[in-house]
Amino acid sequence: MPSGKGSKLLRYIEHRLRVSLADGRVIIGTFLAFDKHLNLVLVDAEEFRTLKNKKGGAAAARAAIIEERQEKRSLGLIILRGENVVSVAVEGPPPPSAAGARVNAGGPGMARGAGRGVVVPPPNNVGGPPPGVPMGGAPIGLGAAPVHGVGGMGMPPPPMGGVPPPGMMGRGMPPPGMGRGGGY
Repeated sequence: MPSGKGSKLLRYIEHRLRVSLADGRVIIGTFLAFDKHLNLVLVDAEEFRTLKNKKGGAAAARAAIIEERQEKRSLGLIILRGENVVSVAVEGPPPPSAAGARVNAGGPGMARGAGRGVVVPPPNNVGGPPPGVPMGGAPIGLGAAPVHGVGGMGMPPPPMGGVPPPGMMGRGMPPPGMGRGGGY
């Protein structure tokens, strides 16, 4: 296992972190991601700032009475620039529901092709093709698949040997040995 800052931070993904910033703010949130610059992505983040106010008049100024209060602000999803991060501390473990959510469980489903061409109705479809699809064709607007000999540049099909006739190199055909492998 590599021993770098990245590998050490990886073990704290989805943990609650307390991040102290250079300007004195403290951000607490769930750690989602980081990068090579140590920029941090936190979700459900809250910002805590400590504000200091001098209280009273001239007499209190001599006594230097300072009142501190803490402001809390909800931020949500944030990206902290790594340059501003002073310290990172773990506040708490990941929530118990996050452990199961990390692995996507497979569910029931059916794979279907999503290409162009002839639509093959499912075996239980007795009535014919789906609505909007003509009998045995592609959906309206897609048109039919290309037909050999119709349109194009009028080039003859390649010979069975795989070598094009003289003078045909560089006109839409790959060089010998660079084709699709089947000798055509």
